[in-house]
Amino acid sequence: MDARYDDRALVVGDTLVVADLHVGRGTGGNLEFPVGSGTDVVERFRSLVERHGPETVVVAGDLLHSFQTVPRTVEDTVAGLKAVARDAGARLVVTPGNHDTMLDSVWDGPTEREHRIGDTVVLHGHEAPDSDADRYVVGHDHPTIVIEGQRRPCYLVGPDQYRGADVVMLPSFNRLNAGVVVNEMSAGDFQSPLVTDADRLEPVVWDESARQTRSFPPLGEFRRLL
Repeated sequence: MDARYDDRALVVGDTLVVADLHVGRGTGGNLEFPVGSGTDVVERFRSLVERHGPETVVVAGDLLHSFQTVPRTVEDTVAGLKAVARDAGARLVVTPGNHDTMLDSVWDGPTEREHRIGDTVVLHGHEAPDSDADRYVVGHDHPTIVIEGQRRPCYLVGPDQYRGADVVMLPSFNRLNAGVVVNEMSAGDFQSPLVTDADRLEPVVWDESARQTRSFPPLGEFRRLL
């Protein structure tokens, strides 16, 4: 695949894609935002931009978490993301997700329902795409996989998954999201309509300590090995 994995993100050509930042996750109680969470998202985002020098950065939906409120700390985090992209000379684009009902209150930059990179189309994945493509890059389901008793966020790579096209599903960029364990899931268990054959989805885990990916057999075969 002509793409590179890095810290829950995907680099396609000169474009960096992240999904499901869910800025504001954990809002409640006496804290508007869990201590350090906003900083973690922005600093990891900064590291990705510095490493890859993208021309464009696409947030593949669910930039925000809350449907109803946008605390000041959320505004600050979004402003931090915008500043990182601006300082790097990268264009930051949001393809809105189902959680982004309040997006206009914090985001005045470009929004696109679907963002095309050559033969690849990036979108959130909660709805069927309008555009034809050879590959779709989506988020939405927050995939994780359990290996030897440990949960690990994972990418899912599905060849010939939707209308003859490949599908790459990204894990949630926000480390507060526990994610959804996909080990035993069938296509009907996924929220994204782009998943049509879960048995053919190949998990890819990013190993942060080794800074490399670890690939596993498709879920149908993986289940038989456990």
